[in-house]
Amino acid sequence: MSDILRELLCVSEKAANIARACRQQEALFQLLIEEKKEGEKNKKFAVDFKTLADVLVQEVIKQNVENKFPGLEKNIFGEESNEFTNDWGEKITLRLCSTEEETAELLSKVLNGNKVASEALARVVHQDVAFTDPTLDSTEINVPQDILGIWVDPIDSTYQYIKGSADIKSNQGIFPCGLQCVTILIGVYDIQTGVPLMGVINQPFVSRDPNTLRWKGQCYWGLSYMGTNMHSLQLTISRRNGSETHTGNTGSEAAFSPSFSAVISTSEKETIKAALSRVCGDRIFGAAGAGYKSLCVVQGLVDIYIFSEDTTFKWDSCAAHAILRAMGGGIVDLKECLERNPETGLDLPQLVYHVENEGAAGVDRWANKGGLIAYRSRKRLETFLSLLVQNLAPAETHT
Repeated sequence: MSDILRELLCVSEKAANIARACRQQEALFQLLIEEKKEGEKNKKFAVDFKTLADVLVQEVIKQNVENKFPGLEKNIFGEESNEFTNDWGEKITLRLCSTEEETAELLSKVLNGNKVASEALARVVHQDVAFTDPTLDSTEINVPQDILGIWVDPIDSTYQYIKGSADIKSNQGIFPCGLQCVTILIGVYDIQTGVPLMGVINQPFVSRDPNTLRWKGQCYWGLSYMGTNMHSLQLTISRRNGSETHTGNTGSEAAFSPSFSAVISTSEKETIKAALSRVCGDRIFGAAGAGYKSLCVVQGLVDIYIFSEDTTFKWDSCAAHAILRAMGGGIVDLKECLERNPETGLDLPQLVYHVENEGAAGVDRWANKGGLIAYRSRKRLETFLSLLVQNLAPAETHT
């Protein structure tokens, strides 16, 4: 397998350990929140937060990759700034030091001298993590390092992470909110073409032990490179596909009984929701977190994740896009799909990850401007799109 993918899996697990450790003590957690500066804010939220956990995770990923693959760190891009201002007005640049003691000392400055918390965090940061996966370990594939760029979203759905709801019930396996919606996203792409090649989605909070109240997580990965397609769901995928064959119709038959399901954001436009209700009936699920909604598609819980706004970013979609590519799916630009004429035979407008938006500033440079649709089956997507276009008001397809 790819040594880089193996390292990213290990480091995602270390990142998940940090995320879990930071949630264990509520008193500590209150110290970890600092409001983001204006230029870093996601306009979708009135208040957006940067947490120490976010920054720690991002720095651990960068540092670990740099140590194993010197030179690659210059092509790692993330959402978070690693600068903090503590209560004493000191500006601190957070980084991973060479020893646990040095890291604890630096963290202590960020945490206003809280030694106990700093040492506990430094311990987790410097802990070694092993990751094994039989599917992945049995294949040998080398991806050249010099073509790679990496997008990192250290903790996606920060609001749910801060809120920390642990007792949310799922709806047909999909969580509308809560810690289960938190993900760590690492997406690897080709810096020349922008095509996603490898993806890791780590879900740190999947199930909680009722006695110890400690969380267990789950990790998903995919690799799509030079005709090789591998992913962590390969053992279960044939069963899922088998159950899908009766719904995989196209043409007029599908128009009457398509059995489509979709996951959406609670902030989705009413026009899109109305069209979706005509296409999917009551099989529309609201959920928090772009990474989690994409993961619902990866897991086969829904056919489609659709979002018409421009408030997701390259770091939100790259990891899931790589995994979906390995499964025969992808993530496309919604606006371009709606404007496309299928009869001209134009290919689907897949998102790419190497070009910033012209004329944009701050995080908007890397926004998915046309919205997105994540899918597992190209055939099903084509049918879904034709039904969606039929059910949207004519003006909506050209806005």
